[in-house]
Amino acid sequence: MSVSRTRTSVRAALAGGIALSSVVLLSGTAFAHVSVQPQGEAAKGGYATVNIKVPNERDNASTVKLEVNFPLDHPLASVMPQPIPGWKAEVTKSKLDKPLELHGKKINEVVSKVTWTADGSKIGPGQFQQFPLSLGRLPEDTDQLVLKAIQTYDNKEVVRWIEEQKEGAEEPENPAPVLKLSAASEDEDHHGGAAPSASADTDEKAGHDGKAGDHEETASASSSTDTTARVLGVVGILVGVAGVAFGALAGRRRSA
Repeated sequence: MSVSRTRTSVRAALAGGIALSSVVLLSGTAFAHVSVQPQGEAAKGGYATVNIKVPNERDNASTVKLEVNFPLDHPLASVMPQPIPGWKAEVTKSKLDKPLELHGKKINEVVSKVTWTADGSKIGPGQFQQFPLSLGRLPEDTDQLVLKAIQTYDNKEVVRWIEEQKEGAEEPENPAPVLKLSAASEDEDHHGGAAPSASADTDEKAGHDGKAGDHEETASASSSTDTTARVLGVVGILVGVAGVAFGALAGRRRSA
């Protein structure tokens, strides 16, 4: 192969690599989408705090509105948005055909949608915003909740994040946010807090007892060391005195 042909191949490879890198970088921005992220664990039958993460995908427009819809086939008795400065939250409720029972009470209507509208703030280009929600009680008969979202820009463009992922298929262009639910734990109460166990209390007490024992052993060893040092000190003094006396007596004998 000639030198010129080799140089041409190298240049072509470099150009291809640069082009591929550009595609990857651009696709990273293009595939950013509205998602739901639990803060901690979202266990079946429990409560959870989640963040709806909304990135701005446009360079020339800002996001000014977000709608998140909740499935009525797996209804949630409680959906509470956390106040966000610069945004106004509106909660929409719908009646149920079959009432829910929560803490001994029957619930006939549930939250079906939460809408955030910019009120002095917005999501600008290159920015994202998180919208916190408290959810509960989470259903026990499904592994996930699909929360379809609608994003509106200030140039009137509307992006519908409502396409559900099909098993074995590629990710859709505008996928709906999905909240994965973990298995319920026997040691976990319905508010997501772990109940203390007797073994943990026993281990903690044992740990305290062990620490106390360590302190006693350390104190005993320290006391023994001090006693030994004192004895050696007294012996040293006595030996020194005896040496001085012996030297004085030897001097007297030589002078005599």
